[in-house]
Amino acid sequence: MAFIDIGFGNMVSSERLVCVAGAESAPIRRLVQDARDRGALVDCSSGKKSKSVLVMDSEHVILSALSSEEISGLLKNADGEK
Repeated sequence: MAFIDIGFGNMVSSERLVCVAGAESAPIRRLVQDARDRGALVDCSSGKKSKSVLVMDSEHVILSALSSEEISGLLKNADGEK
């Protein structure tokens, strides 16, 4: 199982990751609010502005202070190490 660092020492399983999206669009903000309402939101931004939103296969939504481009690079590195 490969993990990627999403900032501030927080890690997620790359195998359980469904998508990474920018946090600025209205549909993503609605997705985050819906996850917050149902108790499935995990804020890993440590008080910083959330730049990306990770959706997991368990329907959990994770906020990260790293940009989606940075996370994409980490995913490519994790795939290359397999």
